[in-house]
Amino acid sequence: MTAPARLLLIAAAVAATLAACNREREAEPAPAARGAAATVTPADAAAPLRFESKTPWAEVGLTLPEGLKPQPDLHARLYSEEVRKLRQFVEGAQGERTEAGFDESMPPYAKTVEYSVAAETGKLLSLKRVDYDYSGGAHPNTLATGVLWDKALKREIGLADLFRKGVDLTVLDQALCSAVNAAKRARVPDSASLTLGGGEWSCPRAATTPFVLTRGTVQGKAGGLTFLIGPYQVGPYAEGAYEIAIPSTTFRSLLAVSYIDEFGGQPVRAGDVTPTGGRT
Repeated sequence: MTAPARLLLIAAAVAATLAACNREREAEPAPAARGAAATVTPADAAAPLRFESKTPWAEVGLTLPEGLKPQPDLHARLYSEEVRKLRQFVEGAQGERTEAGFDESMPPYAKTVEYSVAAETGKLLSLKRVDYDYSGGAHPNTLATGVLWDKALKREIGLADLFRKGVDLTVLDQALCSAVNAAKRARVPDSASLTLGGGEWSCPRAATTPFVLTRGTVQGKAGGLTFLIGPYQVGPYAEGAYEIAIPSTTFRSLLAVSYIDEFGGQPVRAGDVTPTGGRT
């Protein structure tokens, strides 16, 4: 083979190698594209029930219940919103701990969000949300709230939607106040009685207190409402949180026509129904 021919073959081989490398680079996602793929969209959010992330600065997690799957709109929204907030928590923890000088002896910050089905009726799905947060303070904080979903309307509703427009909820406030005082006396026998609109500690108002539907003795019906009262709201932190179940017979006459048939029977349990371990 002549020298010119050998040079042509070598040049062709080099060109083929460069072309293959360029194709590999084109096939590999660009950094920006990889970052964009991590964004949670409603379509992506419809399937997962769990999310977890661990870094040296923070450990976070989300747990959703199987009972959420039949409600894809709510499922997608909760997953997307909660994952976004958890990622923000991790970013905030990294910035805060880096600025303060990272102390390896200090455990990572932690935040977990867990949803469970509190009760379900023909029209309504009630979820309990428990948020555990440790951000380096004297103690972690756990807060329970609720989500009430109208399955037919495909939207979240609040306490006011359950009752007739403009109705006076004083009877519900008083029932809640009496149940809180009974629960406090069971835990701390010498505790002072609370009143509505009292001093340092006072009874919570139903309209401004998180709640979930209460499982009842009639299948497919809610037996009442369970109000979720966090630590510090009706007593010192050491006294813990309270979950107070009020029977639907207390407020049935106040319910809106569209939701009155979602309640029936009695709560499986009434009064202080705080789970074991919730009094910390």
